[in-house]
Amino acid sequence: MTLEEKASLCSGGTMWTTKPIDRLGLPSITLTDGPHGVRMADPNSGLNGLNASLPATCFPTAPALAATWNLDLIREVGEALGQESQTHGVQILLGPGANLKRSPLGGRNFEYYSEDPLLSGSLAAAWIKGVQSKGVGASLKHFAANNQEWERMAGDSIVGPTALHEIYLRSFEIPVRLASPWTIMCAYNKVNGEFASQNKTLLTDILRDDWGYEGIVLSDWGAVDDRVKGVEAGLNLEMPSSGGYNDRKIVAAVQAGELEESILDQIVTDMVAITLQAHAGIPKDATFDEAAHHALARRVAAEGAVLLKNENATLPLSEKRDRSIAIIGEFAKRPRYQGAGSSQVNPTQLDNAFAELTDMLGSDLSLTFAQGYDWEGATTPEQLHEAEQVARVADHAIVFIGLPDSYESEGFDRASLELPEGHNQLVESVAAVSKRTTVLLMNGSPVAMPWIDQVDAIVEAYLGGQAGGGAIADILTGAVNPSGKLAETFPQRIEETPTYPNFPGRDRTVLYGEGVFIGYRHYDAKRLEPLFPFGHGLSYTTFELSELELSGKDIEADAGLELKVTVKNTGSREGAEVVQVYVGENDPEAPRPVRELKAFKKVFLKPGESQTVSLQLYRDAFEQYDAEREEWIVRSGEYTISVGRSSRDLPLESTVSVDGGKLPLPPLTPMSTFAEVERHPTGKPIYDNFIAQMQGDQPKLEDLNLSPDDYAAAKKARETMLVFLREIPLQKLVMLSQGAFTEEAMQGIIQAINSAESDSFSD
Repeated sequence: MTLEEKASLCSGGTMWTTKPIDRLGLPSITLTDGPHGVRMADPNSGLNGLNASLPATCFPTAPALAATWNLDLIREVGEALGQESQTHGVQILLGPGANLKRSPLGGRNFEYYSEDPLLSGSLAAAWIKGVQSKGVGASLKHFAANNQEWERMAGDSIVGPTALHEIYLRSFEIPVRLASPWTIMCAYNKVNGEFASQNKTLLTDILRDDWGYEGIVLSDWGAVDDRVKGVEAGLNLEMPSSGGYNDRKIVAAVQAGELEESILDQIVTDMVAITLQAHAGIPKDATFDEAAHHALARRVAAEGAVLLKNENATLPLSEKRDRSIAIIGEFAKRPRYQGAGSSQVNPTQLDNAFAELTDMLGSDLSLTFAQGYDWEGATTPEQLHEAEQVARVADHAIVFIGLPDSYESEGFDRASLELPEGHNQLVESVAAVSKRTTVLLMNGSPVAMPWIDQVDAIVEAYLGGQAGGGAIADILTGAVNPSGKLAETFPQRIEETPTYPNFPGRDRTVLYGEGVFIGYRHYDAKRLEPLFPFGHGLSYTTFELSELELSGKDIEADAGLELKVTVKNTGSREGAEVVQVYVGENDPEAPRPVRELKAFKKVFLKPGESQTVSLQLYRDAFEQYDAEREEWIVRSGEYTISVGRSSRDLPLESTVSVDGGKLPLPPLTPMSTFAEVERHPTGKPIYDNFIAQMQGDQPKLEDLNLSPDDYAAAKKARETMLVFLREIPLQKLVMLSQGAFTEEAMQGIIQAINSAESDSFSD
């Protein structure tokens, strides 16, 4: 290839394609959104694909997918998306989104799975495996620490090393290691001072060197800042086309000796490999079954619906009790079924809950409707009066509410947890006159529920995709027993969330001051009662968890641990329970989460049926990232294993003693303190000798003929000085000691201790 040809492969050719090299027979590839449906630009729209797309199945959005906690089902969705990608001629499908939900106000939370890295990463891996099983590449996004929409193209995410590795990178590491995505999309923002598109620490040191990633990295659309630095850092592809602007910069940098051509060669080699791999998987005359995919979307939406509250078995609807039903709310006929922004899909068809309920309930039951509010959530006295009238005479009122597009979208963050005021007014008005009231929520992220004690049942249907209306009917009528579990915490108040009042970060700085304490980790550490906890979800049947068994009580971390627990369906309906396993260190050296999700499994059981579930905990279930050592470690000690139905419903508990092996002490540096010298086994004698020398230069208090009070004061002063001395960095003591402690002495101490510690650990 010529230098110019190499550079041409480093950027897109159009909005959605890469550049071909006709001379070499190298074709272009097509990329398109998105995470819950193939948003393939309509070639006849004349709108460059941003506002019009070909019909495709609109599957439920990420929160609903995550609420299934069903990896096999998510893989099935991925397979369907891969098949539709083939049909539309797409080689790279831009998804899934593995960013974590740092705040419930994140504007793009409807594209992301969870607040927990294990759950998010596991779901992303299943999605990727499904898509790529069809010969279509996935694009894991947005790498990394991209958790707000405000100033998203300019903001700098300042994340400490422990939180970065344990939380924000872990949700990407899991799918990279388990599913090998063909591509990874870097984020717009900076991470610790450097744009993600040119962040060598992220794109090379961590992603490729530590995790062994072998695919390509592409930019989010318009995320490139300095293209030459991006090449050096490991960014293969800039999207979309820059009209040759950045290609020329790459050529000029190589010609000027500012960019090694060998680095460019590796970037281009990866691009060629992905291009050839993508074209090798293109089938001839690919098609997909629209009806089958719609049915799958309905099944997923139903399994992702979460029954939050169900007092006195209000749901499912009863033919004997609920002879007349009032359906109230615009969303019942005109559903909010997907998020707003780049991921919007043109559905092949669209169900609505009112029509589906009418079909399922037939003519035996009376079904009435009141609009309640307009599309933006505003209501009027006339609409409230109509809703009250139909609710008053009905046996059961079902109120459909949620968030309009204008409340949550890519491009901006939510202003508050609140629903439109008209929605709250409607619920309160109906609940005041209705015999029983169910609230059906359509939204992409948690909302406040000021009326929660006034209603009998609440179903969180999320943004359920094109078949969400049918899925809602399945849940309400009992055709499907709800089994969804929240993949995020619903807070009582925004003031109690982990990032309040610092979300979103402004002035181009986003300080992740909460560290690892996001989501349920925060609520547990602060002992706050959420509105609904992480992992929560009710069923129309009941389950019992019992007989927790561990494969050992004293284990080595590398050996792992097997858990067995018996799950029994003690109710009268077939249903599913999610067994959740949490691990917490009993006596941590520094503040740690009380417990963290480390394993889960969904179990389907018939009435009266029981099953013994086996789950495996590996070394990473006990690991934590040590910032001083810059590596993952396991601290030896006692760990509590908790098993249950949510992060706050954990009936089974046991402890295990874990041997993490010998930990190398962090190497000493000039900024190490004398306290750190003392903690090193080989440093203790050096420290004791130094203190003895210092004290030897001082007269003994006993020889000073002091009064008892003066003696006590002088002794206290010397002890305080010793404490002060212990916390002074060695280099500072060189400057403060006026020659008593030299730089040569300091370097001798550092070298002696570091070399002795290294030899000890290698032995």
